[in-house]
Amino acid sequence: MTATTARAQVLLAALCFATTGTAQALGPDGTDPVSVGATRILVGGALLALVAVARRRPGPRWDAKAVGAAVAAVAVYQLAFFAAVADTGVAVGTIVALGSAPTLAGLFEWMVDRRRPSTRWAAATALACAGVALLALAGADADVSPLGVALAVTAGGSYAVYTLAAKRLLAQGHAPEAVMAAAFGLGAIVLAPALVATTPTWLTHSDGIALALFLGIVPTAIAYLLFANGLKHLTASETATLTLAEPLTAAILGALVLAEHLTTPALAGAALVLSALVALAIRPPAPPPITAPAPVSA
Repeated sequence: MTATTARAQVLLAALCFATTGTAQALGPDGTDPVSVGATRILVGGALLALVAVARRRPGPRWDAKAVGAAVAAVAVYQLAFFAAVADTGVAVGTIVALGSAPTLAGLFEWMVDRRRPSTRWAAATALACAGVALLALAGADADVSPLGVALAVTAGGSYAVYTLAAKRLLAQGHAPEAVMAAAFGLGAIVLAPALVATTPTWLTHSDGIALALFLGIVPTAIAYLLFANGLKHLTASETATLTLAEPLTAAILGALVLAEHLTTPALAGAALVLSALVALAIRPPAPPPITAPAPVSA
């Protein structure tokens, strides 16, 4: 697989991720973020496990530390992100969580794998994060809570840890579907008590079941299979930055499907994110090889 194809798969995964908010908005009344997040992981994890079993093939021994890190990161992200949104608002929680994830992924990758992110990645990430900030703050009243910001950074760090752990398991030779099944299948078990504690009565209605199935299939099972296939051929830092296409797509879906108004700052933010993704996805041409001058005959 070429790097271009891998980037395309990560971008497609981000498009799938972005359908979560719109689907929840169109879903039944009485849903809450924690139960929706836990249900999404439960259904998606079960589907990923079925895919992994159907396509099971011999592989290396599992790295218990990497699997444990991925599972913990999946569970912590869901709880920390929704708690951050509840405490400090959607705008600030989204900015800090999504903006910190690629930055922390690059930092952790540098610390753990001794892989220094490129200057082009740093510039594209800064540009995309600025765009995400404009998208989230457009028309919103920011109410910053120190606890909420800390929870959002925890969510961003969890996403970075998950990306690095999954990258390590993929590099060790495990199949993408097996890695995703391990992370989300075990993550679903960890999150099961949170689902029970919220008493999700919305799951007793047909439209609630439809929402759960959609969230489990599209923005979880399909999205993370695409994500893993792309991650296998890219660095963790670049992959995390490419997923910033999610808030851009979510804003477009909100305008087209939910008739939400896109303000001028939101459009400017969308343009910044798009510019950053294009800059990151297109590789500059390689410099021509340096050839030695032809020998001069005496």
